[in-house]
Amino acid sequence: MTIMPQRYPAEVQDRAVRMVLDHQGDYPSLRAACVAISERLGVSRASLQRWVDQAQVDAGTKPGLSSAEAEEIKALKAENKRLREANEILRSASIFFARELDPRQR
Repeated sequence: MTIMPQRYPAEVQDRAVRMVLDHQGDYPSLRAACVAISERLGVSRASLQRWVDQAQVDAGTKPGLSSAEAEEIKALKAENKRLREANEILRSASIFFARELDPRQR
């Protein structure tokens, strides 16, 4: 049996990240803050750590791919896929019609 990851609402994620960042100084490390706060909120430490890391990237305090950039890349990949499929359809159609119009085929 596979366990599906639980999807937390954005409000829960935002609140948890704010709590970690606001109380980070109360703990010896960011990891320790994530462990303590994740236990209090009932979310996994790994999820909370990932949310905090992404929030820091989005804020520009940590290097990495921002959420906006990741969304843009996802949208561009989807558009690229649609365009490739459209090109393949057009390529197939042009081959079909070229054969139909070829006088040597008659």
